[in-house]
Amino acid sequence: MPGNNKFREDLESLVKKLSPEVKARAVLNGLVYKLTLLHKKGRVKINHSVMEIVVAHYLLRKGYVYVDVEHIIGGNLICDVYGIKGDGSIIVEVETGFTPPESSLDPFQYLTARIASKIARYGAYAEKFSLAIPPFYTPPIHPLLLKPPRERRREEINTLKSFLDRYYKNPPISKKDIQNARLHSILIVNVDLGRVEEIDPEHYIEDLKDIYWKYISSYTISPH
Repeated sequence: MPGNNKFREDLESLVKKLSPEVKARAVLNGLVYKLTLLHKKGRVKINHSVMEIVVAHYLLRKGYVYVDVEHIIGGNLICDVYGIKGDGSIIVEVETGFTPPESSLDPFQYLTARIASKIARYGAYAEKFSLAIPPFYTPPIHPLLLKPPRERRREEINTLKSFLDRYYKNPPISKKDIQNARLHSILIVNVDLGRVEEIDPEHYIEDLKDIYWKYISSYTISPH
């Protein structure tokens, strides 16, 4: 299948650019093989998969001894990237700002609910949860989830629960999940440079300004 060959070749080219280390390249090549099989079944797309590979490489460089993509974590729940280091684990979900046609009239609300549901639902399956985004996308993170869990009031949790129930009913997001949800970091994934910047979610808007400028200037400003 020509399309599948192009998918695999693009990911293999990315791996060569990312990883001169033999061990890391072997792991990433295994992930490319897995993603290629999933692509053949129509379950993954290239723009999402390249970000997963860059994130996987980043986790390997951070010392994670086990890294997987499209990882089954419970029931029908699948996370984009999963890693284990020592006694701790991390889940990373890639978000690009895509909205389905049925949410064309409420894209901001849809994305807010989607991201909030992931922070709440996935948190029970790992010690850390992170969002991975491209440099050109600022995710709408619900303000309640930027507060420490102990500072979330009951009425705030009930309000967010009602909002999420409009989008997620099977299964619904529980109040307990909302109470305990933690977003530990945001990963800015620049595929062009094969680089990841990890930032504090509470200050990500301010931090993004500097990151945007650094990336843009590397492409557009002459060194002379």
